[in-house]
Amino acid sequence: MSSERPPRNIGIPWIKPPSKSCNDKNCPWHGTLPVRGKILEVTVVSTKMQKTITVLHEWLHYDKKYKRYERRRRKLHAHCPPCIEVKPGDKVIIAECRPLAKTVSFVVIGKKEDVIPVKPIVRTLKASEQGEETQAKE
Repeated sequence: MSSERPPRNIGIPWIKPPSKSCNDKNCPWHGTLPVRGKILEVTVVSTKMQKTITVLHEWLHYDKKYKRYERRRRKLHAHCPPCIEVKPGDKVIIAECRPLAKTVSFVVIGKKEDVIPVKPIVRTLKASEQGEETQAKE
């Protein structure tokens, strides 16, 4: 009997599970931690804490008065399971989870290079379908 379990399905199909295995109960892939809510693409700033990393989230905010975008950023703490190896400067995907500590409510679910490109479903209308839609509008 081997102790390696296959990774769980966390409900995010475009992120590949890590190739390594771990025994961390707070791992979304090999433990019991459910992910929910926000999914963010962030940059790793520090890995000095045990199983926790500091990340930088940057986004654009539109200012209606000046009709311009301003850059905003925020540092967050995220739990990093041992099966996902990261270093400062890496782009990672983090997902919201239940609070694990006073300041930790996110968990690393994969690196940016582990994302599977998803092709959008594009449906083209035939000439006969386009004619029916214009007649229905009239």
